[in-house]
Amino acid sequence: MGAVTPIDLRSDTVTQPDEAMRRAMAAAEVGDDVLDHDPTMAALEERVAGLLGVEAALWVPSGSMGNLIALFLHLRRGDRFLAPLGAHVLDAELGTAAWLAGGMPHALPVLTPEAVIAAGGGESPYYGLRTSLLCVENTHNASGGTVTSVDEHAALVAAARSIGLAVHLDGARLWNASVALGVPLTSLTAGVDTVQVCLSKGLGAPVGSVVAGSASFVVEARRVRKMLGGGVRQGGVLAAAGLVALDRIDRLAADHSNANGLASGLRALGWEVDEPSTNIVLASAPDLEKTLLSLRDVGVLASPMSGKVRFVTHGDVDSSDVAEVLRRLREDI
Repeated sequence: MGAVTPIDLRSDTVTQPDEAMRRAMAAAEVGDDVLDHDPTMAALEERVAGLLGVEAALWVPSGSMGNLIALFLHLRRGDRFLAPLGAHVLDAELGTAAWLAGGMPHALPVLTPEAVIAAGGGESPYYGLRTSLLCVENTHNASGGTVTSVDEHAALVAAARSIGLAVHLDGARLWNASVALGVPLTSLTAGVDTVQVCLSKGLGAPVGSVVAGSASFVVEARRVRKMLGGGVRQGGVLAAAGLVALDRIDRLAADHSNANGLASGLRALGWEVDEPSTNIVLASAPDLEKTLLSLRDVGVLASPMSGKVRFVTHGDVDSSDVAEVLRRLREDI
């Protein structure tokens, strides 16, 4: 890469806390969250619960832990759960849904109400699989940050309910879906039993997610979090960053605009690019590994996803950075 300053588009998790966020972390009111419930942590949880339209919420160190806690409490050992093909809970959480939560994953190639009912409905013999949960993901990472609309969400929840399934929403980038659709978060959580949202992706906090649902769910979730080693002491230092991050949801529109600009520029250079719905751009490459190395050589960092090159715009990348990426590709690749 030489002296070229790298532009990091591998993920929106690479953002770093700015001075305002660092000041909030340094000044946070704290307590022992395991013993007394840290006051700043409690404030963050209450605020997220309000935004999502649920009774209660629990901070967790990662989205993977939040999803695992939900599955752990929804599933009995050996239960089958449904999720869309390429879902994070299937492909990016080291099999913990089966290993620790005891569930049998079943991927739906196309996530529709009809597919949910066909896979999870109907009687089976006593030795057959018992399906008890539908996991949905909004936005869907592996599909390039695609968005499930309000109507699509409602239809999926209704289908799950019609055959007695609980619903967990992996909303790691639900903020992006809300901004892209111009609808409140509550429109995209309506009817679900549990939801996980991430603070360390597009919102830019250095660490942390929140899993939420009923008050009784959160009581049990706190126990499972401790079981998994997720109890923290002066967690308010981290929660303070999350509170600042929540004030920045609207700025995700800039990430979406930059993703569109990047996609258009790549097409003009001859790349085959999917139309981005949010902040993730997927581009085809005849030789994925070689393309990623060539990008790195000119100081553009990207990652592989679903057999394509994934570029993710975020708070530490602006329109001038996108223009510079396109300039480097035009001149060097």
